[in-house]
Amino acid sequence: MRTAAARLVGVYQVHGADCVEAGDWDEGARPPADALVTDRPGVLLGILTADCAPVLLADPEAGVVGAAHAGWKGAVAGVTDSTIAAMERLGARRTRIVAAVGPCIAQASYEVDTGFRERLTGLDPANARFFAQGRPDHFQFDLEHYVANRLEQAGIGAIEPLSLDTYSDEARFFSFRRATHRAEPDYGRQISLIGLG
Repeated sequence: MRTAAARLVGVYQVHGADCVEAGDWDEGARPPADALVTDRPGVLLGILTADCAPVLLADPEAGVVGAAHAGWKGAVAGVTDSTIAAMERLGARRTRIVAAVGPCIAQASYEVDTGFRERLTGLDPANARFFAQGRPDHFQFDLEHYVANRLEQAGIGAIEPLSLDTYSDEARFFSFRRATHRAEPDYGRQISLIGLG
């Protein structure tokens, strides 16, 4: 028996916190957002990343899924919180939601300056635990575990960080930062997908 192909839906990612319900828009009319949700079978949600963290979420009992693009700006602004809230509007419960944090830049590869650390610790002093000392006046930021912590604080039932470094594993992943450090003219992107059968 032949089944209909799933329809891929994405958004115009802007490093923010907005989440939308997947619609029937054309590729050129994608709304500016960094996450999307659906409760419709046959809709495949797609998020593009190249060091930022892709976050895939599902409440199998409710039949609701979500996908979020969590760079540091979106993560701090609450893109995962927006995604969870949008999933709840479709009938999900956060205690039943399971989440995976996909390949992203790892702490060992993510150097930031003192101002970056001060910005995040100014929002919450507990954020200091996501920074390791680097070279003078620099730190190594743990984006993956920062995102996982945001999910945990939101009450998500199960969280699986994949611990795959986009920067160091060039045989498997594209990396914006690696391409920038090499002065390459462009960089590729990974796509992370989730949908309902």
